[in-house]
Formats: sequence, structure tokens, C-alpha cells
Amino acid sequence: MTTIPFDAIGFDLDGTLLDTFRDLGAAVNHALVLGGFAEVSVETSKDLIGGGAKIMLARALEAQGGVGDDEFRRLYKAMLGYYEQNNAVHTVPYPGVRETLAELAAHGVRMAVVTNKFEAFARSVLTQLGMISQFETVIGGDSMGKGPDGQFLAKPHPAPVLAAREALGGGRFVFIGDSTYDVRAAKAAGVPVIAAAYGYCDKPPQDLGADGVIDSFSDLIPALAALAPAA
Repeated sequence: MTTIPFDAIGFDLDGTLLDTFRDLGAAVNHALVLGGFAEVSVETSKDLIGGGAKIMLARALEAQGGVGDDEFRRLYKAMLGYYEQNNAVHTVPYPGVRETLAELAAHGVRMAVVTNKFEAFARSVLTQLGMISQFETVIGGDSMGKGPDGQFLAKPHPAPVLAAREALGGGRFVFIGDSTYDVRAAKAAGVPVIAAAYGYCDKPPQDLGADGVIDSFSDLIPALAALAPAA
């Protein structure tokens, strides 16, 4: 039986546990059409994912000339409303996720989700997919409240990662994600991080600065074992 040198693991959601781009892309296109803009290819919507729904929509709008603040708020609200009702239509776990999570649980590893998706949306998707019970806590982009600048304390801020580690008992903790947001948050929190090369990486996976890289979720447990010296 493989020895896992960590007591707890934090997981990003989009591009790490779940392949969500089709539902996110549909929500973006709903808002774009409402605002009189052209739809984007759902496939290319992968390139917009990373910093949460607001940044995703902003990038899509900026590519077509942008809008004023009031119109952006209107379209953003419409996007969120659409996604709330259609967030698990095409979304699926990546290959190997269910099996690997079950194996980690069998090893006694405690697990959490740390995502920039709003917590209610994350919980909704995980519940619909029958996965919510695997995680002791779900921390979303809005879970930590706002900082002095009025912005949510979401990744790359370390607060959500630190909160997850504390919720899971504060032991040997590692984070898994697919973007610079994830790696920067983990590094700022002082915890090791593994990059998911199969996800929506905003840089080449080897350039994200992670302590390890996996090409599939099924590679996670061997990658965790390889991080033993660092742990």
C-alpha cells in the first residue's frame, strides 16, 4: 500500500477536479448575446478560466471592445443567474478523480476544495455530481469575505488555502491546482503544490513553478509520494 506523506489535501475545482469549461462557456455566451456581442467558441472559453467568473466575463468582453461599469454589472448578474441554473449540464469529473479520491479517503487523508468559484456554485456542482461528501469543507472565492481594497480574498491570496489547511487539522498539507492563481496562493501560504497539466493552465505546466506536475489525476498518489522529502 502506497504511503502518502500528507495528512490533508486542498484541491482547486475547475480544471483540477472537474472539467467545467462547457457550462462556464455557455454562461459567458448567454451574457455576451444579451449584451449584443458575438458568442465565443466554447472550446476557447478554457483560455478565459482562472480568476473566477467576473474575470472570465471581463476577458471575453474586453476582446470585443468592452463595456461600461453599469452594463458590465448587468451582464455579470445575468451570467451568474444563468450559471446557477445550468452549472452541471456538461460538467464532469476528470478521468480517475472519483477513484483517486476514494483511495485517498481510504488512506485517511482529509480533503477540501479551494476554488475561486462562488462557494454556493461549487457546492451545487459537487452535490449534483455526488461528490460533496468527499470534502470536509468547500472554500469559494467569496467565502473569506473582502479585504481592505474591497476585493474578495480569493486565490492568489493565501487566505483560502490557509483556511482549508486549518479546517483540515493543520497537519501536513499539499495543494493541487492548474493555474498561476493556485501556485501563487500555495506558495504564499507556505505549502507544497502540484500542478495539473491536463487542466486549464494559463502557462505551460512546467513553468507554473509547482513542486510537481501530473499529467492525469490518476498520477496524483505517486506524485504525492515523490514529494515526501519536501513534506
